[in-house]
Order: sequence, then structure tokens, then C-alpha cells
Amino acid sequence: MYSQRVVRAARIPIRNSLPARSVQWLPQRRKLHLAPPFLLDDYIPRYHLLSAIDASKKRSAAYAHLRNCNLCPRLCGVNRYDKTGTCLIGAETVKVNVIAPHFGEGHHGSGSVFFSGCNLRCVFCQNHDIAHKRNGQDLTPEELGEWYIKLQNVGNVHNINLITPEHVVPQVVLSILHARELGLNVPIIYNTSAFDSLASIELLDGLVDIYLPDFKVWKGTTSKRLLKVDNYAETAMESVKAMHAQVGDLCFTPDGIAKKGLLVRHLVMPGYESEGQEIMKWIASNVSKDVFVNIMEQYHPDAHVGKPKHPRRSAATEPGGDAGPQETVRYEEINRHVTQEEISTVRQAAEKAGLWRFCDPPKHDGFNI
Repeated sequence: MYSQRVVRAARIPIRNSLPARSVQWLPQRRKLHLAPPFLLDDYIPRYHLLSAIDASKKRSAAYAHLRNCNLCPRLCGVNRYDKTGTCLIGAETVKVNVIAPHFGEGHHGSGSVFFSGCNLRCVFCQNHDIAHKRNGQDLTPEELGEWYIKLQNVGNVHNINLITPEHVVPQVVLSILHARELGLNVPIIYNTSAFDSLASIELLDGLVDIYLPDFKVWKGTTSKRLLKVDNYAETAMESVKAMHAQVGDLCFTPDGIAKKGLLVRHLVMPGYESEGQEIMKWIASNVSKDVFVNIMEQYHPDAHVGKPKHPRRSAATEPGGDAGPQETVRYEEINRHVTQEEISTVRQAAEKAGLWRFCDPPKHDGFNI
């Protein structure tokens, strides 16, 4: 994900007023290409800075949210101990599809936890089998926290990456607090669609180190058609600003590993590059020009896109009428891959708006985090 240079120890001579034969050799680190505000000497996960009293308040608040669910803007208001809302997930467990290190990010990978279920219904969902079909195993918050410890101690991962957790925030909060008591000591990443309520982001304050929202679309008509919600952009704007207020811009330790801050992603959609342009302008003008941005190009037709569309009944199909229209595919306008020109258009808009920190492949001997 985040491109930074590997730091290697080098032995170089340190000369002083002594004779040449007294030259001293000391190890010195090769410098990262990072401005000082984004470089941390060391980092302590935020959940370790919570007092016992604050942790207890978080637990109580988590249980309260489950009894009157307002974790996303759908505001179902259900008691999840009795019934489920839109996400179809109850209170006592979470459903997890995959828990494993995800390699290609840093030296040892990211400890990825893919939650099943979602509070959106994106017709193009790139993780459709996980988010829409609710496949996986049921885990209590305590069992989930114990998995974090396994990822840390056995997988030696750099972080715990919670993927699509918007609908299970109370259980996530309880799992982090439990794992803290068991010795968890790596940053927590909240990997979200940005369709979060402010109450949910407030509950996570002090527990999440890196917020990783995916700002999907800009127009209300687009979110209604493709995400099946009316107020997506307004919600995402509030959520992203609240996330940034908690953790600031993305920062790294000298080994090139991200430890805290905000990273905003945008998946470029075929034919919708103008909405990506507006999102980039908004980030630069309303959050920070130092926001780390990942303009993603891996969109491909998935989920409901490209499925056959049944022809509607019309007078032509009645007895004695002509043959009906030919069957077409659903969401035909996005039934293709995105072009390089569309991706470049969004990137150029971001640069023009003043954004400069992008998630690009490394052009040196480093690695992607």
C-alpha cells in the first residue's frame, strides 16, 4: 500500500579533529524521503493510552449501542440481542470470513480480518462473496481478540486490519480491549466504506490508529443507484473529517511502516471519473492537502454488474404482438474495466487540488507497506 524506502544501516566514517588513523566508524541510518511531521521516532498504539476508567466507559457504550443500534446512518434502532437490522448481524458474535496475514504490505504483512456482512449494498462489490453472502465463522469478541494475538505472535504482522467492520463496531471495540489485556501491541486499522455514523467514530476514538476509508461516489443519484443509499457522500464527508480530527495525517516510523493517521482511498469507476475528481477537490479543501491518497484502478465488473436483465412485459409480448425486446445486462454502464485515461483524470484533479501524498508503486529498492 504505502510506498516508502527501506532503512538500512550503513557504516560511514565520522571525522573530527583527530588524526586520520583515529577515524571512528559508527552506524548511521539511511534517511527516508519523509518530511519531519510525518516521521515518528517510535509509536505506542492508542489503545494503550486509554485509562482503565476510559476503557470501562468504552465497554459500557458498546453494549448500549447494541441495544439501540445507531452505528451507521441507516439508524435501524433495533435491539440486536433480539433481532437484526439491515446488516443482518446480531449482538453476541461477529461473522468472520477470513483471518490471515495479507502479504505485500510491509515485511511481514498486515493482519487482515474480513468481516462478513455490510451496511451497504454496492451492486459492484469487489468482495461480494464475503460482504453480501455472510459466509464465515461466528466469533465472540473475546475469541476475536485472541485471533489478534495469534496474528501478532505467530504471524508477526505489522498491524490488525479490520476490513468492513462498520456494522460490528461494538464487538470490535470489545475485542480490542480484550486483546489489549492479552498483550496486543500493534496498530489497529479501521478499513471502512466511510458509511459510518459519527456515534460509531466517537466510540472508536482512542482505539484505532489508522483510518482507511474508501470514499466511493459523489452524487446522490449515483449512490442511490450503485450503493443503494441516499445520503452516502454527506455521510462520508462527516466521517472522514471526524477520522482526521482523531488521528491526523498518515505518519511512519523510520522502518517505513505506517503507524497512525488517515489514508483515503477512491476506486475509480468506469464513466464516473468526474465524481472522483470532485472527491479529490473536497479532500484537499476540507480535510488536508497532506492526506495520503490511494487512487485505485482495480475495478472489475462483479456482483450484480453484467448479470442478465429480464425483459419487462409490454404490449408487444401479449398474444398476437411482436417479439419482445432483446435481453440486456444489468448496470451496463459499468460493465467494463476502467481505462488508464479515466484513472489519470482523477490523479490530475488530485494534484491540481494540491494533494501530493499518493500511494504509488515504489521506484526504488523499498517496498509497499
